[in-house]
Amino acid sequence: MDNALAILSARLIAHRFIPRSDPLARRALVDEDFRRALEHRLNEVGLTLLENPYAEHMAVGLMGEMEAFVFGEGEAWLSNNMNLPRDAIALLVVLWALIILPKRERQVARAEKEREGQSDMFGAEKPLVQGEEVSVGVPEEALYADYRDKLGGKGRLNINLGQLARLGFIERRNKVILEGPLLDLMLDYSTLAPRVIEGALGEVLKRRAEEAVQPTPD
Repeated sequence: MDNALAILSARLIAHRFIPRSDPLARRALVDEDFRRALEHRLNEVGLTLLENPYAEHMAVGLMGEMEAFVFGEGEAWLSNNMNLPRDAIALLVVLWALIILPKRERQVARAEKEREGQSDMFGAEKPLVQGEEVSVGVPEEALYADYRDKLGGKGRLNINLGQLARLGFIERRNKVILEGPLLDLMLDYSTLAPRVIEGALGEVLKRRAEEAVQPTPD
């Protein structure tokens, strides 16, 4: 077990994320003792395992009690350890709200519907819906049109999109922004979702959804 733990821990730290389909990652998901040993090893160096049943990858992040030591510098407080400027962080939250929030709503609704229809005693152990089957992309031109003035202009948006893509938060394919390996892991859904839904961004997303279903004039 020690060698497998060392390999998985090193890969998570070096690569920042690995797919759940990886043999060692799958072992961490089904072997409770192995999972506990992995979490203990990561905790010893101030890290924690990041995974949820809706994401296709697992990653490592900073333990909450380590934040002050890593992000706090005297009277200053770093917003992140990836050198992301404030407008890039704002863009990251916008993309999370546009991609992950609706994806999660569909996943939860589908999982609940499947559980209601399950009659076998092992049905609850079936995996939840994941991946691009329910994840939708955001056209770059639509993002520019909606948020260009608020997030520094098209040129600045394009620079920040490139940075978020390099870090693994998003993927850019054919002028469409898609979910990257870290988008559903690095941002805490339970904390961020209520703030987005109940805040100003929630109103923007609501208006956008209403406009999307309105019939276009002839």
